[in-house]
Parts: sequence; C-alpha cells; structure tokens
Amino acid sequence: MPKVTLDLPEEVFSALRRSPEEFVRELRLAAAIYWYQKSEISQEKAATIAGLNRRDFLMALSREQVDVFAVDFDDLQRELERG
Repeated sequence: MPKVTLDLPEEVFSALRRSPEEFVRELRLAAAIYWYQKSEISQEKAATIAGLNRRDFLMALSREQVDVFAVDFDDLQRELERG
C-alpha cells in the first residue's frame, strides 16, 4: 500500500488538541467526505479512504450533516422521461 508523509509543525496538533493519529484519522475522513460530496468517488471508495466500513462512513456523513444520497437532477429527469 502506498504511504503518504506530511511534515506538519508540532503546534498543529496542540492547537487542534489532537494526537498525530487522531489528526490522520480526521484528515482521511475529511478528504473522503470532500471527494464524495463532489461525486468524484463512490460511498464504498470514500469509506475505504476514510479507513471505515460503509456503514460507519454513512454514520460519519450523518454526524457531519452531509447528504448521504446525492441526486443528479438531470439524471433524475431523464429517468422520469423514460418511465
């Protein structure tokens, strides 16, 4: 598995009151949510990036008040027209 290394000042962790491990978990989740909201990745891929199973990722979306189901209204309109 590829590994990414970030060099951050020690003050970041104390300012956020997070350990480096907590920071990494939150960073992975934030990135996963961001890309999921932009419809760049699926829920399943987002969960993997966040280091969670899909159910826990859905719970994290709920806690962060992020819509779980994104609706593309153009796609919905095409579906309705076909039906």
